[in-house]
Parts: sequence; structure tokens; C-alpha cells
Amino acid sequence: MKIGIYPGTFDPITHGHTDIITRSLRVFDKVVVAVAPNPSKHPLFTLTERLEMICIVMEKMKQVEVTHFDGLLVDFVQRYGGHAIIRGLRAISDFEHEFQMALMNRKIAKQVETVFLMPSEEYSYLSSTIIKDVANHGGALTEFLHPEVARQLQDRIRSLKI
Repeated sequence: MKIGIYPGTFDPITHGHTDIITRSLRVFDKVVVAVAPNPSKHPLFTLTERLEMICIVMEKMKQVEVTHFDGLLVDFVQRYGGHAIIRGLRAISDFEHEFQMALMNRKIAKQVETVFLMPSEEYSYLSSTIIKDVANHGGALTEFLHPEVARQLQDRIRSLKI
């Protein structure tokens, strides 16, 4: 069984993330969505909240497992028995950082490959940061997020403004 590991902060998970997961299942038998705590990014949602939202979004996709990791990604991939790291590339601006990370991961663990996937054109501009900005300004979210994730994001933004 070929296992792909899709790491990220997912704060929150967007349709762009879901698109990459769906595309990954064309290549891998199983995809593990591995959520990083990443406090340096100052996430809006707790690790537990992000895991719960991803589980809601992925509930019908039986080949997808949701978990979290701490420490080096390549160590997690090796412990888990993963075959590759999955990364989405939205634009040229993503490439330089992702390329550097892939080379560093290869240096640390030569047997761990990185697979880059491009999202569908309709999601190529989406990022969690942009979505949070739209939410902060009262914009509609259902085109970009699962309805439950959109509700939770709107609730969180409202609670921060009080």
C-alpha cells in the first residue's frame, strides 16, 4: 500500500486542501493528513479544532486518515511508513520555499520523496491566510470552505471582535 503524507497547518482546511487530497488519492492508496501544531504561525484554531474540522470535511473519504505530528516531518513519515510527502503548489511563489524544504528533507532522509501537485485552477489562489482575511471583513466563505468550517471560522472571527 502506497501512503502519502500531506502535512500542513490547515488553519482552516479549504477547498484547495481538499482538492490536493482528492488528487493525491489518484497516486496513493492512502493519504494521511498530518496537522502540524506550528505555533510560530499563530493559528486561529487549536490543534484539536483543526483536527476535528478536517475529520468533518474528510468523513466520507475512507482512504484518508487525519492525525497530527510534532518534530521533523521526515521523522514522522518514516515512523508512519509513508512513501512520500505531498505538497501543493499554487503559484511560482510557493515553489522556492517548497523546493528548499524538499531538498532538506531529502538530505535528512534520502528514501522519503516529495510529490508536488497543482490544485485545480479554481483553487489556485486559495490560502488559509486569504480566507481568514475574507472572513475578517465579513465576506462569504461557502465557495471556499466546507459549510461547517465556514460556520466555525465566522464564529471565531465574531468572538475575537467582541
